[in-house]
Amino acid sequence: MSGYLYEKDLTAMKYAILVSTRHDRVVREISGILSIPVQQTRRILIDEMDMILLENLPARYQASREQTDPNDTVATALGREILTRAVPILDRGTMDTVIRQVKDRVSAGMAEERAINEGREMLRRVVLP
Repeated sequence: MSGYLYEKDLTAMKYAILVSTRHDRVVREISGILSIPVQQTRRILIDEMDMILLENLPARYQASREQTDPNDTVATALGREILTRAVPILDRGTMDTVIRQVKDRVSAGMAEERAINEGREMLRRVVLP
C-alpha cells in the first residue's frame, strides 16, 4: 500500500452506502424535510459526514425518531431530532432558533403549513452550500 487510507477520496464508498435500501429511506426522509432533491441530500451527507456516521445512519435515524416529541408538530415537521442528532448537519441552536421563529409566526396568525414551509426555507439556507 503506497498511501494512507484516510488520504483517499471516499466519495464512491460513501455513495454506495447511501444508496443501499435502509440508508436510502433515511436520505429520502431528510430530502422531504428539507424539500431538496435526493441527489443534493446525498451530496451534503457525503461532504459533511464520515464513514462511521454514514454506516450507522439507519440506527441513528431510528433512535432520533423515538426521541421525537409527537406533540411538537413544528419540531417534528422540521426534523429537529433527525437533523441535529441522527444526521448532525445542523447545530441545535440554529434549529431551535428556526423552530422558535416558526412558532412565533403561527402564534401571530400565520397558517402552520405556511410557517413550516418558511422554516424549511430557513434550514435550506443554512444547509446548502
